[in-house]
Amino acid sequence: MTVCATEITTTTRLPDPEAAEPAGVPEAPEAPAAPAAAAPAVPAPVVPAPVLAVSADGGYAARLAGVGEARYPERWTLGGPEPYAVPLPLAQPEEADSEVLALADGQVLIHRRVADRHEFSLLYPSGAASGPRTGEFRLGSVDAEEGLRVRLLPPSPDGCGAFALAVGDGESTVWQVAGGSGGPERVAVVPGRCSGGVWLDRTGRLLALDREVEGRTKAVAVDLGRGGVVSPLLQIAEDSDDRLLLAAPDSGLLLIRSDAPGEPRLGWGVLGSERPVRFPECLRLEDAHPFAVQPGQVLMPETCGVALRVGDGGLALWRPADRYVFRLGAPEGWLGSGLWTPDGRLCLPYATPGVPCGVVSLSQPAAPPPPVRVDPPPPAAPRPVPLQQAPLG
Repeated sequence: MTVCATEITTTTRLPDPEAAEPAGVPEAPEAPAAPAAAAPAVPAPVVPAPVLAVSADGGYAARLAGVGEARYPERWTLGGPEPYAVPLPLAQPEEADSEVLALADGQVLIHRRVADRHEFSLLYPSGAASGPRTGEFRLGSVDAEEGLRVRLLPPSPDGCGAFALAVGDGESTVWQVAGGSGGPERVAVVPGRCSGGVWLDRTGRLLALDREVEGRTKAVAVDLGRGGVVSPLLQIAEDSDDRLLLAAPDSGLLLIRSDAPGEPRLGWGVLGSERPVRFPECLRLEDAHPFAVQPGQVLMPETCGVALRVGDGGLALWRPADRYVFRLGAPEGWLGSGLWTPDGRLCLPYATPGVPCGVVSLSQPAAPPPPVRVDPPPPAAPRPVPLQQAPLG
């Protein structure tokens, strides 16, 4: 089926909490009228992970620095007049698959796979008489069951908490690994295999996940404040795979990837709006992944700047009101992440041999004016012919 329209009806409102699906209870699939071959599951697109993970407030960032087997966590301070990096090495180098996350208080959360456990610790600079050293506070661990995949979720909007998603064969578990009452705490169990992870509010209560059930992937909202109650979030078409990529809680802008138009396309909508999801032609970009959206645009989703990674290290800027994508050259050594300021400046961290810790600031270019249609001049009115010259017959 080919869909030519750029607007497709969807549901982006959070449903009535009384009708929400309780955590731990899978949806009952409808009985088919006749046996049919199950649709093959469409795998989630591989999204390149940024090398540098920025904290929720943009004040800090963290990455695994070094090369080969000599890797160590590194914290960047972005909130001061000049960015600077502080290495946080420990007695042993880190594995290449370890994950780090910067918190708003300057600590760095690290997730390691150690034997049959997934361990979580907080790292921080600790001054000593012999020179700077790294302090470590162990938070606890999660058992590494067979087939279980564990990864850190994006930083919580409150800046203090940190969460991890553990995906098993039939269910997914959200763990709070920092900012809780003690060690890792199970806060939600969601039926199905989940991916993604986008925060929908400023308090760190509503988390959107892309859940695969019966071969279809739909974004759902998980209320961590109510024990993990699950509610439908995106329902563009009954047989489409609808994933949520980014959200701007201030404006309600949602960045979506769906195959409802006939092929996987980038689209946008507004949380809580009755207007349909739009799939602009200018966003028909190959291998494009939005990574930052402008905050502070209260009730003005059309004015939010959106930054996208395009291809291998490319950069593009877009705004719904412009209907135009600006392709830009990324700075040398760009680390794949960034953040928007409320006034519309995009900050891109980079590292080169000459500048090991730097930030480039860009502004959203002005959209070109719409094309002006020039109509040909109307034909001249016929000249009156004197009666004696008028043709006869």
